[in-house]
Amino acid sequence: MSYCESIYQTKRFPTREVKVGSLGVGGNNPIRLQSMTTSNTRDVEATVDQILKLRDYGCEIVRLTVQGKKEAEAAGLIKNRLLQLNCDIPLVADIHFYPPAALLVAEFVDKVRINPGNFKDKRASFQVIEYTDAEYQEELDQIEEAFTPLVEKCKRLNRALRIGTNHGSLSDRIMNRFGDTPNGMVESALEYARIAVKNDFHSLIFSMKASNPKVMVQAYRLLVKEMKRLNWNYPLHLGVTEAGEGEDGWVKSAMGIGSLLIDGLGDTIRVSLTEDPWFEIDPCRRLASLAQSLQGKGAAFFEESARDPFASKKRVTKSIFDKEALIGVEVASPLELTQELVSLKNKAKSLSSPDFILPKSQEVNFEPNLKEAGIRWVSNQDIELILLSDLKEEKNPLQVIKPFGVLIKGDEDWEKLLSSKTPSFILWQPNEEGRVQKTRRFYEWLSQNNLVIPLYLYFDYTNCKSFEEVIIQASCECGSLLMDGIGEGIILSGPYEANSLKELSLSILQAARLRSHKTEFISCPGCGRTLFNLQQVTEKIRSLTGHLPGVKIAVMGCIVNGPGEMADADFGYVGSKTGMIDLYIGKECVEKNIEETLAPHKLVDLIKSHGKWVEPALV
Repeated sequence: MSYCESIYQTKRFPTREVKVGSLGVGGNNPIRLQSMTTSNTRDVEATVDQILKLRDYGCEIVRLTVQGKKEAEAAGLIKNRLLQLNCDIPLVADIHFYPPAALLVAEFVDKVRINPGNFKDKRASFQVIEYTDAEYQEELDQIEEAFTPLVEKCKRLNRALRIGTNHGSLSDRIMNRFGDTPNGMVESALEYARIAVKNDFHSLIFSMKASNPKVMVQAYRLLVKEMKRLNWNYPLHLGVTEAGEGEDGWVKSAMGIGSLLIDGLGDTIRVSLTEDPWFEIDPCRRLASLAQSLQGKGAAFFEESARDPFASKKRVTKSIFDKEALIGVEVASPLELTQELVSLKNKAKSLSSPDFILPKSQEVNFEPNLKEAGIRWVSNQDIELILLSDLKEEKNPLQVIKPFGVLIKGDEDWEKLLSSKTPSFILWQPNEEGRVQKTRRFYEWLSQNNLVIPLYLYFDYTNCKSFEEVIIQASCECGSLLMDGIGEGIILSGPYEANSLKELSLSILQAARLRSHKTEFISCPGCGRTLFNLQQVTEKIRSLTGHLPGVKIAVMGCIVNGPGEMADADFGYVGSKTGMIDLYIGKECVEKNIEETLAPHKLVDLIKSHGKWVEPALV
């Protein structure tokens, strides 16, 4: 059973409408934009101010953290104050660990979000536990006993419920039976959804969040596949948790959210950035706009067997290069290349150097020292670049002895590739409408014909109105394909600086977990639970550790999402209580209650003690 309405065309998955306050989510409604306050929920005035600012930026739904009864009561005061100010923006209460807070706050807010991994269950111990069927059922019965009162209250008050799974906070029960996997994430949500449906409650919204876009995408796909099997049609809230800040946060979020929107999945979205919450709305709006523009667009009909949407599998190819996940850059002149890409004074290739150069004109004469930098270029001096449309019998350039590449724009006769000498690589450049579906179709054709030719995604973003638009669209399109194992590298083209396009290419490959060229930061956006100034601390840690390719560092304001979120990082920096920090290696806490002023340098010492440290290069 498919996970979406169409693999060859963007067609929105038809869901029921769920009312969140007066706002409709799903059904025929537009994709809704969502964010979350970072103020202490007990500080009613500060929280109201943030909500009003979010509304002014275009946010449509706002979530508040509700740790206990005091925060639940504060949510009631916040709601009343907003109504006095003629602001009826729907409010969502974020609940972890404490069901009584959910029961109380349901009286005041429009939606309650529960985390199925910790609503009734304790924080996971990550121990191997052999559950008998009877023991497993006993825990399910306890969940039903704890959750049913909330379902009944939400039904009586016309409140919505979001069952929001987090990859980092799955229960021991789920992980021991289904694994710390996308499948486990789905089953965690279904345990609670079955109880709601049993009570004839259907104002449900699902989410499947993870800091790894690939895990997140696979979890949502599995969820929709299961919903279709059950004849369910509940709306989806999309988000990549702990995406970070700046361009990296945009790339990671767009890769996860956009991949699903391209397949017609998603009814509300949030881009979780380690920034002030109103700065999340711009990328949200851009993603929603892109999704709307893609509706009905795609490729000609095809059936698919090569791509596995639930488990990324790279096909085996014969490459003329000595590594995978390559980046190419398109340049107009040697001067542009020298200025923007290569530190020629070092005569050495860095992790962020391009792997090959594609000149906009074959007349360009590149300086010999580019080879000294370890960079190859696609030109008639090294690898023949052939337009497939030029393949004519009387002038067949495929008779050359040198390796050559073929540029394919999608509407040529692909069978010509079989009737001539096999090219060394393919530069794939379809037009922008339906680029992902057209690439899937071409990938299927390559696989069906057993062609093991490397495929480089050569996407042109000349029509984008800004570089921010390029970030969103390229991350969605290239990211979706790369996470599915389609493409051996990327070349981004457009009227922008070559270095900016190169850096974006690298960020996309890193977010897809295919190539690391810098430290990866998994940092949460902050909320009312945050125990330190998240933005300042993240910037401090970045300044100390941002030069460590291959190292992943998690910076968390608290541990509410569970130490499982640390499992995706090598090292973790987590608020334990006010002014105190815990340090993690993976999901194991190794140092507790370090003074906040000392903790960043203690983190550096921890990295050094585990052999992951290198001294930063002198500028």
